[in-house]
Amino acid sequence: YIKVYEMNNFQFKNPTKILFGKDQIKNLANEIPANAKILMLFGGGSIKKNGIYTQVKEALSNFEVVEMGGIPPNPEYSILINALKIIKSENITFLLAVGGGSVIDGTKFISAAALYEGESPWNLVASQVPITKGMPFGSVLTLPATGSEMNSGAVITRREIKVKLPISGPGLFPVFSILDPQVVKSIPQKQIANGLADAFTHVLEQYVTYPVEALLQDRFAESILQTLVEVAPVILKNPSDYKAASNFMWSCTMALNGLIQKGVPSDWSIHAMGHELTALFNIDHARTLAIITKSHYTHNFDSKKEKLAQLAERVWNVKEGTLEEKAIAGINNIEKFFHSLGIKTKLSEYTQDFEGAAVTIANRFIERGMKGIGENKNVSPRDVAEIVTMSY
Repeated sequence: YIKVYEMNNFQFKNPTKILFGKDQIKNLANEIPANAKILMLFGGGSIKKNGIYTQVKEALSNFEVVEMGGIPPNPEYSILINALKIIKSENITFLLAVGGGSVIDGTKFISAAALYEGESPWNLVASQVPITKGMPFGSVLTLPATGSEMNSGAVITRREIKVKLPISGPGLFPVFSILDPQVVKSIPQKQIANGLADAFTHVLEQYVTYPVEALLQDRFAESILQTLVEVAPVILKNPSDYKAASNFMWSCTMALNGLIQKGVPSDWSIHAMGHELTALFNIDHARTLAIITKSHYTHNFDSKKEKLAQLAERVWNVKEGTLEEKAIAGINNIEKFFHSLGIKTKLSEYTQDFEGAAVTIANRFIERGMKGIGENKNVSPRDVAEIVTMSY
């Protein structure tokens, strides 16, 4: 008996309005309620060097704006909760994230926490219950990577207990997001590489599972992967190339706005393990994904070989060989792509402190009651330990 898979039932709603293109920040005021009092959230201050801060402030000249900077990469809970005091004391009614995925993720948590009536805002993260309401917020994207500008998910870090966990729910969609590809020219090359790798892995997690005859979704996913492979060398060589920057930015958004995952199984094991590496070793999120990917696909080769082979055929034009040989070529080409971005793919290339990491991560999954992850929920904590060990 062979099980025949077919496209899953789904519902799709994405309420985020996108303003894409040159100088769209000028339209910011039109998207915010006229009587709003705004808390503007941003990161380490790069927006003050690249002109975005000035553009945003000019666009909001008729609004009362309170600022909170200092949101770090891997948005930190102990910093984010400081915003709640500002919201209360200043009677804030609208949030504006000006930054990359970390600032937008942090703003999503603040949005939910602002309306939360429970004992501790951390429960929003720890409970893993979908979040249905939040204070309205918008975003001005300064770093393409996570897709957070057009989805309802976020990842929050709590460094004191070395934990990094996702939150999500229909209450966490931005009202709008402004995407001006001109910002890419001011992004450091390392962060551009991270953005390419992050978006690429987002697509892989929704694509490298098992076939369900979702022909259109497969081709949507493949087109994003092909575009990222095509524009990567161009944008790394010349971040001022507006055409490449436009395709890079929109690919990152499309990679995780919900469209390509409708009707198909999703994995997210690479992310689950990668988050733990970030929590333990403070390695950039995108680079933890690159560390885990090859080991994960190699360990779960039998259940993923059809889609890995299809990936090799359609993205890298691999025509020769058996199904298994093509699938191996798919894995190897993914790794080559990461290397072409200047991203190393072994944990030992980032830290020499990795002994015991695999067992620690597996035990964390056990403590959280996670019996299995992945599209089939059959990647057990023992498998996790083996995959992480393979990535050393």
